Order: sequence, then structure tokens, then C-alpha cells
Amino acid sequence: MSPRQPEGEPLPGAGELPAQVRATSSGTEEETLRERPFSVYLHVPYCRVRCGYCDFNTYTNLAMGGGASASDYVDTLADELRLARAAMDRAGLPGRAARTVFVGGGTPTMLPAGDLARTLTLVRDTWGLADGAEVTTEANPETVDERYLAALAQAGFTRVSFGMQSSVPHVLRTLDRTHTPERVPQVVAWARGVGLETSLDLIYGTPGESLEDWRRSLDAAVEIGPDHLSAYALVIEEGTRMWTQVRRGELPLPTDDDEAAKYELADAVLGRAGYEWYEISNWARPGHPCLHNQAYWRDWDWWGAGPGAHSHLGEVRLWNTKHPVAWAGQVAAGRLPVAGHEAVDAPARELERVMLGIRMREGLGLSSLARPGEETTPSGTPRRLVPVVGDFVAKGLLDGAAALAGRAVLTLRGRLMADTVTRALTD
Repeated sequence: MSPRQPEGEPLPGAGELPAQVRATSSGTEEETLRERPFSVYLHVPYCRVRCGYCDFNTYTNLAMGGGASASDYVDTLADELRLARAAMDRAGLPGRAARTVFVGGGTPTMLPAGDLARTLTLVRDTWGLADGAEVTTEANPETVDERYLAALAQAGFTRVSFGMQSSVPHVLRTLDRTHTPERVPQVVAWARGVGLETSLDLIYGTPGESLEDWRRSLDAAVEIGPDHLSAYALVIEEGTRMWTQVRRGELPLPTDDDEAAKYELADAVLGRAGYEWYEISNWARPGHPCLHNQAYWRDWDWWGAGPGAHSHLGEVRLWNTKHPVAWAGQVAAGRLPVAGHEAVDAPARELERVMLGIRMREGLGLSSLARPGEETTPSGTPRRLVPVVGDFVAKGLLDGAAALAGRAVLTLRGRLMADTVTRALTD
């Protein structure tokens, strides 16, 4: 969930959802809504240390008061969920059990295990959990032990995502990470021992990180053997401490070529170890992709609770008040803590559909890009896109066999230029 607060329309009332998300009395639309998958995101904003590269909505003050302290945070979250469910009911949205739950942050495991377990109980009581629901929490390796992880598994969590970032000490120091490399295999083993699936988050392109440093991190991650791995290029956001250090010349700015080389190395190392890429930045052992990630890429509905969390219902996006104290104050007053919303128009939705679809391993059916009445090839490719697709195949950005079958599937090189492909397919 992005921490930024874009401009948007206020809610029509303190406890009402925008008219655009309200279901009609049409049986057909009701059935469509019931079939649309639903997920829940819970934001926990606390961190022990704010990392220099981080621009997420996080706070190191655990005693802000006013319902925003870590000690009473889950009580406030419970009240927000009740308000959200009541508003969805009044809007005529059908009740749907959550297929995935993701507790992110921040560092959710800054909360006691019992409080984190209670967040899942709240979701279960508010919307219900679908059979086989995937339930994930993020965790800093230094904030959990075997007993903590066992409590999460007993409560119904199925998965934990650890922020590894790197196995190289000087890279971790640059990132302001507080854990040691030795801690990561230990916590993964504990999680595996209590029956939790595991994921590791890695970051490449840290200032001062060499290609060999990155290889060391990849090799270490493979040796640990999680079910899932994410690898993200570091984005140095304006306003962060690292951005200031780069501007002052204290840290070198990563180059595009360096990040491309590190991405290619990640794909090679992880592929040899049996991990399959299923989205540009994500690899998993067969049968272990993150379903919650796919909720975002496949246009599911979700409710995001907590300060700064974003929600997505139909064609409408909503975002919560960012600061925890202000968020908690609105909830205490019986108001949905939504700071604004926007209805996404058809052109923007189409661009997003293509942008997200092309990032997936299976790619995008080219027939879905045909305009009404437009001539297509036997495989369904719009005639106007044949030269574009052919050019991308010749340049090694799209898979040729898939293109002949009517699908746009990125090659390894194409993954590095996904935005270029998206723009050309949507012009």
C-alpha cells in the first residue's frame, strides 16, 4: 500500500462509501460481485528503526496515544473493521469471505504475538475466511523467535515474509537494517518447523553493493531455501535519508545497467535453484506463489485497514488518513478514516490491466486488446498490433512462439523493458 496521499474526493458521508461502489439490485450484478475475489490488507505502522531508504508510512514512536499506540492499536483496528463492514453492507456490497489476508507495515511483529493473532480473528469475525485462505505477515528477523512463530501458526497464519534484503554486512549497514545475516536462516527454520510457508524479500542496487555482493546474497537465500523469494530494485525516494545522502555525494547513485545486470543474475541463480518467476519481481517454488500479490495484479477487490492503507472496490480506490493519531481519532468518532477516493476511468483501467498483466509469467492475451469491430489475425491479435509485436519479437522482448499463439509474454530482456512494451501495446 502506497504511503502517499493523492488528491481525491471526500466521502459522501462519514460512514458511507462512494456511490460508484454501491451495488444495484440487479441479480446479474449481484452475482458478479459475489464472484469477484476479496482480500484484506492490515497496516501496522510501527518499526524499531526507520531505514534510510524507506518512505512507507512507518513510525518508531510506539506510544503516540489517542488509540494510536501499539498497546491499543488492535482495538482501534477492530473498530475500523466494524465501520468498514457496516459501510459495505449499507452500500449493498455482497458479503465475501477473504481469500487472502496480508499484515504489512512497518513491522507487524513489533506487536505481541497475541495482538497479531487477534488481527486475524478480527478479519474472520468481520468478513470470514475462505477455505484454504492464505494469511501472511511481514516480519523483521530480529523481532520473532520460535515461540512467537508457533503462536502465529496456531492462530491460523499460513505464511511469513521476512525482510532479508541482503546477506552482506556492509550492505545491511547502508540500508540501516538491524538484523545480522546469521539470523535469517534461523528464523526461516523456526517458521518451517511450525508449519509456516516462508518468503524472503531481497533488495538489489544498494549504493556500494557490487555484483559479487549481490551474488553472495542470492546464494545465501538459495541455501536457506524459502518457498518464495521477492527481489526488488532499490528505489531511492525523494525525502528519505538515503536520498539526501545521494544528493550530498555521500553515497553513489545506482545505475540502470548495474540494476539490469543484478536482475539477470537473480533470474539465473534462482532459476537454477528451482524457483520459477511468476511476476517480474517474484519467484517461487512450484505451487508456492503469493496469492495476495496476485490479488493486486489480477484486479481483485480488497479492503485496506490502518493508517495510510489503500482499498480497492470495483472501479473505486480509497485511501485512509495517513497519521496514526488522526486515523485513530476519526475511528473513535465513528467515522470511516478514509481521506479521499477516486473513480478510475475506462482508459486508466485498461492501461493498468495491460501493465499488470504483462508482468505475469503467462503474459497477456493479445485478443483482449482488440477494439470493437477491429480486424484480427486467426490467433486473435489485432492487425494494427502485428508490426509492433513482430518488432518486439525481433528485438528479443517478446517470446516468438507465444506471440504466434496470440499472447504477449515477456522474455528475460523484455522484463527489463516492460514499461516500453506496455506503452506500445496501449498506444
